[in-house]
Amino acid sequence: MSDASPRPVILITGASSGIGRCTAELFARKGWDVGLVARGRAGLEDTLSAVQGHGGRGCIAEADVSEAEALDKAADRIEQELGPIAAWVNCAGVSAYGRFMDLPEADYERVTRVTYLGVVNGTRSALRRMLPRNEGRIVNIGSAVAMRAVPLQSAYSAAKYAVAGFTEAVRAELIEARSRVQLGIVHPPSTNTPFFSHASAHLPEGGVPRPPPPVYAPEIVAEAIHLAVTSGRRSVRVTAQPVMFAAANALMPGALDWLMGHFGASQQVSHDPRVAAQRDETLFKPSGKAAPVHGPFSGESLRHSLQMSLNRNPLASIGLGVAALAFLAMQKRR
Repeated sequence: MSDASPRPVILITGASSGIGRCTAELFARKGWDVGLVARGRAGLEDTLSAVQGHGGRGCIAEADVSEAEALDKAADRIEQELGPIAAWVNCAGVSAYGRFMDLPEADYERVTRVTYLGVVNGTRSALRRMLPRNEGRIVNIGSAVAMRAVPLQSAYSAAKYAVAGFTEAVRAELIEARSRVQLGIVHPPSTNTPFFSHASAHLPEGGVPRPPPPVYAPEIVAEAIHLAVTSGRRSVRVTAQPVMFAAANALMPGALDWLMGHFGASQQVSHDPRVAAQRDETLFKPSGKAAPVHGPFSGESLRHSLQMSLNRNPLASIGLGVAALAFLAMQKRR
């Protein structure tokens, strides 16, 4: 076993592109060593170079998160190389776009196995290491669609709902056991990553997947994950999108059904040849090339989030909530 680094160690699944890669780079800049897990070696090696460029030590381990034994072996390799894993981020996820009856059963099962059961496998592997030490932090990646499911993504939406429920259940068990291991969840909005280029597509008229607007830069999500790891927050909603989804689904679910039914699908489909040119489907096999942090939607990506500003300043968030309640009370009196 090599000498363990004095820097804290984080393991990130789905580290070969998008949010996972962006998060790995951020933690390296913040003084962490980073274990990188994904299926594709080309993407892992590219991320490793970026981590090292930011001054961090890194270790790559090829594994499919849907295979529990392979993921355990990947974690063993990372701990042997870098030292005990202090934080674990379950970021790997895949999607299949299409109306429910148009999706092949194999696509549906694959999305569920990676996006949901991959989180289950990762959490179990992390807890096997952290519980005996009675310390550690696990962060699962949810989604705005865990607040409200959307058409064309029934498999992915269901998997993210499952991730949210699973996280709540296991968190309660950790509290019952009085464990110091913490389990949190981060809910990203539509994010400009290669995720949409990698998803399988069963859409009519040559359409390809795209994120529904507004679209945000992955750097904002990486900051939210860093906040979740370092602060111990149980839940971080990255932008107002998941907040609004949750509120609207609770207060006016029927109206939201109507809106999703009439406009939800069209906002997730692109016919832009430049977007189609970047298609690189990876549902069943990893990409043979390195993938970037960003997807083909940089021109419309927002790089700032008021919600994240509030997340960093809880007192301001409470003040805004009180002001909103006061405004609603005044409106009711009129």
